[in-house]
Amino acid sequence: MKIEIKGVFNREKTMPLILTGIIILVDQITKIFIANNWPASREVIADVFNNGFLRIIHVRNDAIAFSLGSGIPDVVKPLLFIVVPILVLGFVSWYYFKSDEFTRIQRWAAAGIIGGGIGNIIDRIFRRDGVVDFIDVKFYGIFGFERWPTFNVADSCVVVCCILLFVTILAGSPKKDKKLNE
Repeated sequence: MKIEIKGVFNREKTMPLILTGIIILVDQITKIFIANNWPASREVIADVFNNGFLRIIHVRNDAIAFSLGSGIPDVVKPLLFIVVPILVLGFVSWYYFKSDEFTRIQRWAAAGIIGGGIGNIIDRIFRRDGVVDFIDVKFYGIFGFERWPTFNVADSCVVVCCILLFVTILAGSPKKDKKLNE
């Protein structure tokens, strides 16, 4: 028997939030493990494949992606790196529940973006030294990077889910296309 209270519980909208929770949990567990076991430095903790492609290092990022904004005065950083992302995630979450425009895969992608965003906001609020980054990948000089900027689980989820969301939006929604053709 399927129980659904209109406007309160919608399985299609709430199930992807499992992904949000898993991302937050895995992100925080990996960050706690790195932060508690190695000092923040650029020293290689582990070379996963012994060829320099994937390394684990412990660095702290007191800015946003690719260390953008690291030169901003410390007084302004909480507003730009905590309050603004919380407002953006609040809007995305509100739109997620309010809208029926998302396809199933777009809902899962949005849930992944929300989980990654929350994971990094937790660090910005509770870790004075900045967000814990630890995944270091060789990038072979593409875009001028010998190594891609160090990142974490939350960062990778946000990027992958944003790309997935963008591609599915560009590809068009089967639901919308059907309505337009009728």
